[in-house]
Amino acid sequence: MKYVYVGCRTTKKRNARGQGIALYYVRNDGSWELAEITKTLENPSYLTFDRSQKYLYTVHGDLNNVSAFKIGPDGKLLHINTIKVQGKNPVFITPNRTNTFLFVASLQGGSIASLPINADGSLGNAVQVEHLEGITQNGVSHAHQCLLDHSGNFLFVPTQGRNIGYERVWIFRVNDENGKLTRISITNARTYSEPRHIALSGDNTRAYLVNEKGNSVTYYNFDEKRGTLEPMQIIPSLPESYTGEGQASAILVHPNEKFLYVSNRIHESIVCYRINKQTGFLSTMHYTPVLGKTPRFITFDETGNKLIVTNEDSDNIIIFEVNDKTGELVYTGNHITTGSPTCIIFK
Repeated sequence: MKYVYVGCRTTKKRNARGQGIALYYVRNDGSWELAEITKTLENPSYLTFDRSQKYLYTVHGDLNNVSAFKIGPDGKLLHINTIKVQGKNPVFITPNRTNTFLFVASLQGGSIASLPINADGSLGNAVQVEHLEGITQNGVSHAHQCLLDHSGNFLFVPTQGRNIGYERVWIFRVNDENGKLTRISITNARTYSEPRHIALSGDNTRAYLVNEKGNSVTYYNFDEKRGTLEPMQIIPSLPESYTGEGQASAILVHPNEKFLYVSNRIHESIVCYRINKQTGFLSTMHYTPVLGKTPRFITFDETGNKLIVTNEDSDNIIIFEVNDKTGELVYTGNHITTGSPTCIIFK
């Protein structure tokens, strides 16, 4: 049996209806059965496993907390500990390649924290907090992600300016022995584009950045020896005939590396791009309605045959079949109702 964990928003401030981390059992026929909702601190909004998948970690959006849980034999969660990080509104977490540290990106805090992962799965206090300075004296650059390259040597941190910080991608070298991060390079983005998340090709040579307010994707060549990015292309995420507002959100490279997908909030769609195998350049293929509101997060199942969307403001998860020849998404009819979903991970 497959386990699925769903993070969510829970507070009135976020106009949310979530109750905690939801555990679903996925049956052989593809149906989802709600097994348990683990009550936590507010807004368990982004989730990750450690590399052994024995433990689950969550940030608590709008607070400054990160929690650790042990995963039982039935998939249910047992709380281990919760710690505070220096930086309000942690939004993304990822373990290092040796499974000894957890990196945390804090948005309003404008920082990256490195937390020790202890032998029992608990988290220790930060060994380093890297503050990302802004353009004003008290400004910060708002970290929206902290993603390792495939070698595990480098950490990508896209940041948003929001009038007080820098819009760029920062790259850090990772020291797995002590959890420390060293600044290696920065690559500035277009003003007001607001970089959000980045995704990498399987060979670690191409990076695709989604720009939230720019409603676009920037393609870069990545030099994995030097830890630097070279911008190559910017392409819109919204249709050229659409004149309304948009907020691009999540980005995925399909496992077959023929296609790249981006979710568009407000426009409520997923755009599919074809990736040129030789050059890495993108061309727009088609748009698919997400059958809900605010597609904050998208992911593939373990086969890549299905793409799953969390529609935060319509309280539903929608599952699409992926056509591996055309990239088209076809609604499977599988619709899961759950409160304010923001993240999904599979075990």
